Amino acid sequence: CISVPVISGDDDEFLYDVFPSNFKWGFATASYQIEGAWNEDGKGENIWDEYTHRRPSIIDDGSDGDIACDSYHKVDEDVAMLKNMGADVYRFSLSWARIFPTGSGTANSKGVEYYNKLIDRLLENGIEPMITLYHWDLPSELHYGSLQGWPDSRIIPLFVDFAEFCFQQFGDRVKKWITFNEPWVVCYQGYDIGSKAPGIKNTTQNYLCAHNIIRAHAKTYRVYESKYKKEQNGLVGITLDCSWQEPKDSNNPADVAAAERALQFKHGWWAGPLTWGKYPDVMRQYIDAASAEEGLPTSRLPHFTAEESAEITNTMDFIGLNHYTTELIEHKEINEYTYDGDQDVGRSFAEDWPKSSAIWLRVVPWGFRKLLHWISQTYGNPEIYVTENGFADYNNSTVNDPERADYYRNYINEMLKAIHIDGARVTVYTAWSLMDNFEWVRGYSQRFGTHYVDFEDPERPRTPKQSAILLKQIFKDNGFPSSGHRT
Repeated sequence: CISVPVISGDDDEFLYDVFPSNFKWGFATASYQIEGAWNEDGKGENIWDEYTHRRPSIIDDGSDGDIACDSYHKVDEDVAMLKNMGADVYRFSLSWARIFPTGSGTANSKGVEYYNKLIDRLLENGIEPMITLYHWDLPSELHYGSLQGWPDSRIIPLFVDFAEFCFQQFGDRVKKWITFNEPWVVCYQGYDIGSKAPGIKNTTQNYLCAHNIIRAHAKTYRVYESKYKKEQNGLVGITLDCSWQEPKDSNNPADVAAAERALQFKHGWWAGPLTWGKYPDVMRQYIDAASAEEGLPTSRLPHFTAEESAEITNTMDFIGLNHYTTELIEHKEINEYTYDGDQDVGRSFAEDWPKSSAIWLRVVPWGFRKLLHWISQTYGNPEIYVTENGFADYNNSTVNDPERADYYRNYINEMLKAIHIDGARVTVYTAWSLMDNFEWVRGYSQRFGTHYVDFEDPERPRTPKQSAILLKQIFKDNGFPSSGHRT
């Protein structure tokens, strides 16, 4: 069944209304991108430390996250910034190597102390912590030492042990847990095309990586469900990145089918198994056929055993969504035995979609609403946390960012339409990002922050941008109250 949202009302008409009274607003960051202190207080090396130190030429400006925003030393300053913005919630990630320097064994008390301090300061200021357990900074030992990273199934129990330790240490105060951030990036960019750490180029490892992450998420969910949920009363979900996939020609059935297929290969790859215990039928069909054509004895897409299928089914209390942009999708034969070749889709942008400094990010607000509607329709109207949404501009010293302000205003309004008109159960929105930070292979050449960070100043001062002023008002108003009160 192909589900193409038919959005009611005028897509271009701005909706003046407010969000539900219990809606939560805030910001998101990630440990490697902001913390710095890469080798302080017993922290172990992670794969991004190794990647940036060994191959600095891969990073656009040759930089690294050794200091980044220096948030390890600026807990009070960062919390004050959040409080000033009127944030209800702060999504941040834990550095696995800061807590377990080699991924397992004895915990590093200084690392635990740092996160306890951050959690306590947030709560003292009326801000709810939302923790991501894994945001790409794998302890190096688990890739370069005893294990070979996420394609190695021996990593699963180690991640579950790490997660359980965090539930024990922080779960009395933390009630929203995200197991993995953007596993598609981890597996496709980390282990297939090699564009992010650990930089592996191997087309056979992508699906193995995903299979292990799905199982690790589910086992973590079951541990929390059986041992901690009754006492701690928290929720466990996962964050998936997804652009809206718009048919290039909506009157062409092949393009319509390709757009749905692209959504299943990107979002359904993860949410399908975690909802129904199996990969999307279209993935199974296409990858099995390609594997047979390639002459492989088994499919490149692994199978779940009956026991595994039962364990992974219905293991998301909420779906976290990172959304930035929209792509045009057309049916296109790609004659190669790769993840991209398995899908047979071509991707492009419309010429009139406004650009950002990121080649992959065009400004298409209406796609946000369509994607929220598709997720709601596809997975039985789950609770959705928008865990990232934002705009990239160039490395400059200005706090005047009208394009980002417009981006937030229009994207948030499309989210409002998704809730009020389409019935989507979106309850949390954390903007990316609280401040400029280390943008992975772009280094500091690309900025996503609502607060400007001066990376040339040892003190790393933070200054609110125009977009921060806008978001503060939206948070305060809980939306867009009336056309007479323009935000």
